[in-house]
Order: sequence, then structure tokens, then C-alpha cells
Amino acid sequence: MQVKDIIRKVRQIEIRAKRRTDAMLMGQYHSAFKGQGMTFAEVRPYQFGDDIRHIDWNKTARFREPFVKVMEEERELTVMLMVDISASMDYGTHHQLKREYVAEICATLGFSAVGNNDKVGLILFADKVYKVVPPAKGRKHVLALISNILDAEYRPAATDLSAALNYLMKAFRKRAAVFVFSDFNDDFDIRNLRVAAARHQLLGIGVYDEKDQTIPDVGYALLTDVETGQQFWGNTSGARWRYRYAEESRQRLRNVREAFEKSSSAFIQLQAPEDYTRPLYNYFQTK
Repeated sequence: MQVKDIIRKVRQIEIRAKRRTDAMLMGQYHSAFKGQGMTFAEVRPYQFGDDIRHIDWNKTARFREPFVKVMEEERELTVMLMVDISASMDYGTHHQLKREYVAEICATLGFSAVGNNDKVGLILFADKVYKVVPPAKGRKHVLALISNILDAEYRPAATDLSAALNYLMKAFRKRAAVFVFSDFNDDFDIRNLRVAAARHQLLGIGVYDEKDQTIPDVGYALLTDVETGQQFWGNTSGARWRYRYAEESRQRLRNVREAFEKSSSAFIQLQAPEDYTRPLYNYFQTK
């Protein structure tokens, strides 16, 4: 994609994402992430009604009068966008590629974070982590993230979600809201998912095209797995063959959803180019 095309796409995505952010998601995002914990603010003399569990015993003993630790809500949140850039994500049978659809959702989340004064970062991964954009604030930073997603070199390699989650755990110790975008074609280790979900607030977002799960009747066809390069012939005219293909796809999706739920994290399924605001709205309501 040429630079002028990227700039045009980024501008289009910004307009659509801001409209959806302002219309529906901003309030729910703020409610969901308004406070991520408590942090120490100051020590002051004890006042009637203070919780005795907050007494600072060291200072109380030193001055021979009670002092308490004052805590305040920790407002700033880090949002991490993890985007699968394997070749199957650079695909679409409608007017919008999956990469463009993901970029728009990331923009919507990014502008919601900007409105909440939160930081946003990006991890691009496939068979390994290819690029990391450290978390930062501001509109220009969000636009740069969108550009990175659109301009990435989508890799003909099998997705390794476990490797990406391992990197996340090593690089980001502080709790973050993590959104993982992928079609989840790999057999990832649920143990890595559980470890990541124990530290971070994790949402898996399965992004699909209608042809990911159903194949039309086009007779005998040579089919290619764009990630592994493996080729095989399929008789798409056979109703049983098409049913088996669709059922295997549905079972893989069920397995992914179950893995996220067993890991105490959440999962939503989206099909480009459907409206994604309602599923995100519902997710924020549960937080």
C-alpha cells in the first residue's frame, strides 16, 4: 500500500471511528476503566471515622499520635492492542479487508482511551512478535498506530499466539487492558492464556470473513493455506465436503471461545464488515 493510500485510509478510519466513539462507546469505556486500583497519596493525622486498617504504624509510633495512609484511585490505564499480522488477516470478500476492519476497531478503542487520558500501545505478531509501539497518549499517537496496522507486512507464517503472550508478560509487568485481534487459526497453549489473563484484563476479538467458515460450490479446486503454504484439492461441489469444512471451522471457533472463558477472560466474534460497536458496548458493560 502506497503512502498516499495509507494516509487516505487513516483519515477515513479516523472519521468513522470518532463518530462511533462519540456516539456510543465513550461513556461505557469510561465506566469500565474509570479506576484500575488504589495508589498511595499521602500520610495525614488520623481523623474520626478513618478506617483503622489504614493506620501508618511506623509514623504513629514515631510521633506518638495516630496517622493514616491516604489512598486514591489510580486513574491512568494502559491499553495494549495485539494484532495478528499473519497472511490470513490480509483478506476480505467484501469492500473491507480484515486488516482494515481491525484498524478501525483499534482506532475506536484508541480514541476512547484518548478521551479517558489513557495510554495506548501496539504489538504486531504472527509466528513471532514483529513490531512493538510503546504505550503513549494523544490523537497523533493513535493515528500512527492505525498506520502501522495498515502498512504492516502481513506474513505467510503460522500464527503463534503463545509467543506473543509470552512477550506481553515479559515486557509489560503492570496490569493493562489487552485486546487481542486474530482469526485464531493456531493451536495455542491455554496455559499461556491463563497466565496472561491472571495479570491483565484480556479480551480476545476473533475477526472473520464469511468465507473463513464456508466455501462456495466452485467444483474441484486447489486450495492453499496462506499461512503455511500447504495446498490440497477439495471437491467443493460435494455438500458433505462443504458441511465438514464448515463444521471444522465452527468447532475451532468453539474451542477458542472455551479457552478464553476457562482462562477467566472474554471473547467476542466479529465478521467484517459488520457493526462492532454493540459487542464492544456489551463487553464494557460487564467490566
